[in-house]
Amino acid sequence: MPHRSRRAFLKSATGLAATVAAAKLVLPGGAWAATSTPEVTGAKLGYIALTDSAPLIIALEKGFFAKHGMPDVLVEKQASWGATRDNMALGSAAGGIDGGHILRPKVHLYATGRVMQNNQPLPMYTLLNLNEDAQAISVAQAHAETGVGLDSSPLREVFAAKRAAGQEVPVAMTFPGGTHDLWMRYWLAAGGIDPTRDVDLIVVPPPQMVANMKVGNMEAFCVGEPWNEQLVNQGIGFTATTTGEIWNLHPEKILGMRADWVDANPNATVALMMAVMEAQIWCDDPANKEEMASIVGRRQWYNVPVADIVTRIKGEINYGNGRVETRPDLAMKFWRDGATSYPWKSLDSWFITENKRWGNLPGDLNTKALVDATNRGDLWLEAAKGLGLTPDFGDSRGVETFFDGKSFDPANPDAYLDSLSIKAMA
Repeated sequence: MPHRSRRAFLKSATGLAATVAAAKLVLPGGAWAATSTPEVTGAKLGYIALTDSAPLIIALEKGFFAKHGMPDVLVEKQASWGATRDNMALGSAAGGIDGGHILRPKVHLYATGRVMQNNQPLPMYTLLNLNEDAQAISVAQAHAETGVGLDSSPLREVFAAKRAAGQEVPVAMTFPGGTHDLWMRYWLAAGGIDPTRDVDLIVVPPPQMVANMKVGNMEAFCVGEPWNEQLVNQGIGFTATTTGEIWNLHPEKILGMRADWVDANPNATVALMMAVMEAQIWCDDPANKEEMASIVGRRQWYNVPVADIVTRIKGEINYGNGRVETRPDLAMKFWRDGATSYPWKSLDSWFITENKRWGNLPGDLNTKALVDATNRGDLWLEAAKGLGLTPDFGDSRGVETFFDGKSFDPANPDAYLDSLSIKAMA
């Protein structure tokens, strides 16, 4: 795996088991060392029914919020990423939410006002990364014989023929400029399919993906789990590729909060983060995968059968096209000794650069200034110390490499953009 030597987290112990064991020594009974008293005892956090929201749900169900002085935290389901945006803009004082489980680029899109009503900026902070990998690109069963997989090019002629016949080519993602939009665009473009010209990108909420493909409303979609697995289990389509195959150890969802809430409640923010980080440690323990799936699958959370959740969180992937693999490297990661959770600034730089590529952010936007204004890795380090851990991270995870051989050096994002033949920017 790339960058392993640069991601050492514990100076005296390695591995999840050692992390948990060391934490239990901090205080009798395994309690964590406290930081400062939270200014408030609760917050309203939103989530979408996607497996990567599990740390928020587990933090509530296992009492981690209460343990850290936040017993009144609410974790509320959102109907779509658009609804999440609107409720974030309202804030809890006006019936909305203070933060929650969101697509990582949304912080940049909110903070610049690019997706907000009247283009009104909403200052936001990225507090921690909730997970890595384990999204997927699914394709309608009708295209199984094309052989499309990690290489999208077998669909190029199929889509071109539909276009020539005057038909639309609907391809779904979950929010413009969000992670699923960017994974879909990257995958298509790498295969020579221009996502701005050769297909019709549409927005569909994650829980509605399977139903829409069932009635023929889309040729392909990109979404998180458990919806790709559910599609396969229902025999409606197949997984062409997981996103970890496109970019191994890619960041995905975050705990994002309104900046005004964090600024007014810094101690409560750290307490929230400590609870979620403890939940991430719990979720990443293989011994807890079955229980995690049973908890989040409940009616009040995802309302999804455990069978649609449990296999892929273990890296057991039935692609639905005759390919079945056990790939622990492609399973969803929540912690990895903190390297998953830490909000590396260099990863924000890629999302901003990629959104420039597709015209979602202006090409002359000052990337560093936006990252510095929104990324609160400093609070992550404070929370980690409050958990009795000894982090040793900087701002950059280093050069990132993608499946098609392209690389992104956060020190030279323009070189990455110059290397791309398909893009919307001038």
